[in-house]
Amino acid sequence: MDLLLGYLFIFFARVCDVSLSTIRTLMVVRGHRIQAATIGFFEVIIYITALNQVVGKLDNPMNLLAYALGFASGNYIGSLLEEKLALGLMTVQVITKNPELSERVRSLGFGVTMLQGAGREGTRHVLVISLARKNVSDLINLIEKEDESAFITVMDTKSAKGGYFKQIK
Repeated sequence: MDLLLGYLFIFFARVCDVSLSTIRTLMVVRGHRIQAATIGFFEVIIYITALNQVVGKLDNPMNLLAYALGFASGNYIGSLLEEKLALGLMTVQVITKNPELSERVRSLGFGVTMLQGAGREGTRHVLVISLARKNVSDLINLIEKEDESAFITVMDTKSAKGGYFKQIK
């Protein structure tokens, strides 16, 4: 029973520290240094504790297996957590023939900058929309419903200043 608990401890410790590593990396990329440092503090404590359990008992290959499975699972769970948190800002660029699309997007509370563009097939409207990452799927669903031929690109926005962002309710 003690062996099983040891394997489970190693596994879950690795799941936690690798998941925290994923979130910490996101925080660093997004410029949230204090949050990244705080997460890193707990991440390394968990990591060293799990590593000690494995290195201290190298004669048991099951410890190494639990460590590796925890690492792999932590990557998966960390990416799911990151997706659910949906932190940060995105910029969506829409190229459309439909000039009314900008008003439909604005009616949902998003700020839109509309530019005129010239494509091979004539004049196009270029909509530039900066928004919270968690709202991107709602926006894309609206655009696809309104103009199924629209060309949509989604880009990560490291930082933004000024402008209009949908108010969180």
